[in-house]
Amino acid sequence: MGVKLEIFRMIIYLTFPVAMFWVSNQAEWFEGYVIQRKRELWPPEKLQEIEEFKERLRKRREEKLLRDAQQKS
Repeated sequence: MGVKLEIFRMIIYLTFPVAMFWVSNQAEWFEGYVIQRKRELWPPEKLQEIEEFKERLRKRREEKLLRDAQQKS
Protein backbone atom coordinates (compact mmCIF):
# COMPACT_ATOMS: atom_id res chain seq x y z
CA MET A 1 0.00 0.00 0.00
CA GLY A 2 2.90 2.34 0.70
CA VAL A 3 4.12 2.60 -2.90
CA LYS A 4 0.61 3.22 -4.26
CA LEU A 5 0.03 5.93 -1.67
CA GLU A 6 3.33 7.62 -2.51
CA ILE A 7 2.53 7.55 -6.24
CA PHE A 8 -0.89 9.08 -5.55
CA ARG A 9 0.67 11.80 -3.39
CA MET A 10 3.27 12.57 -6.06
CA ILE A 11 0.54 12.86 -8.70
CA ILE A 12 -1.37 15.31 -6.49
CA TYR A 13 1.80 17.30 -5.70
CA LEU A 14 2.59 17.67 -9.40
CA THR A 15 -0.94 18.10 -10.75
CA PHE A 16 -2.15 20.84 -8.42
CA PRO A 17 0.53 23.48 -9.22
CA VAL A 18 0.39 22.71 -12.94
CA ALA A 19 -3.41 22.98 -12.93
CA MET A 20 -3.31 26.29 -11.03
CA PHE A 21 -0.72 27.66 -13.44
CA TRP A 22 -2.84 26.58 -16.41
CA VAL A 23 -6.04 28.11 -14.99
CA SER A 24 -4.36 31.39 -14.06
CA ASN A 25 -2.96 31.74 -17.58
CA GLN A 26 -6.33 31.50 -19.31
CA ALA A 27 -6.77 35.01 -20.74
CA GLU A 28 -10.56 34.79 -21.08
CA TRP A 29 -10.97 33.68 -17.49
CA PHE A 30 -8.54 36.31 -16.26
CA GLU A 31 -10.30 39.14 -18.06
CA GLY A 32 -13.76 37.91 -17.19
CA TYR A 33 -13.21 37.26 -13.53
CA VAL A 34 -10.12 38.95 -12.12
CA ILE A 35 -10.27 42.27 -13.95
CA GLN A 36 -14.03 42.58 -13.45
CA ARG A 37 -13.65 41.81 -9.74
CA LYS A 38 -10.85 44.37 -9.44
CA ARG A 39 -13.08 47.03 -10.99
CA GLU A 40 -15.84 46.15 -8.53
CA LEU A 41 -13.52 46.41 -5.55
CA TRP A 42 -11.65 49.51 -6.67
CA PRO A 43 -13.71 51.67 -9.03
CA PRO A 44 -11.80 54.30 -11.06
CA GLU A 45 -13.05 57.11 -8.79
CA LYS A 46 -11.53 55.43 -5.77
CA LEU A 47 -8.27 54.79 -7.62
CA GLN A 48 -8.09 58.50 -8.45
CA GLU A 49 -8.47 59.36 -4.75
CA ILE A 50 -5.74 56.90 -3.84
CA GLU A 51 -3.37 58.38 -6.45
CA GLU A 52 -4.03 61.90 -5.15
CA PHE A 53 -3.32 60.73 -1.60
CA LYS A 54 -0.05 59.10 -2.72
CA GLU A 55 0.96 62.32 -4.46
CA ARG A 56 0.30 64.37 -1.31
CA LEU A 57 2.40 61.97 0.76
CA ARG A 58 5.19 62.08 -1.81
CA LYS A 59 5.22 65.91 -1.74
CA ARG A 60 5.30 65.98 2.06
CA ARG A 61 8.18 63.52 2.13
CA GLU A 62 10.15 65.54 -0.43
CA GLU A 63 9.54 68.79 1.47
CA LYS A 64 10.68 67.17 4.71
CA LEU A 65 13.82 65.82 3.06
CA LEU A 66 14.59 69.27 1.60
CA ARG A 67 14.11 70.95 4.98
CA ASP A 68 16.33 68.37 6.69
CA ALA A 69 19.00 68.76 4.02
CA GLN A 70 18.92 72.56 4.33
CA GLN A 71 19.21 72.39 8.12
CA LYS A 72 22.22 70.09 7.96
CA SER A 73 24.13 72.27 5.50
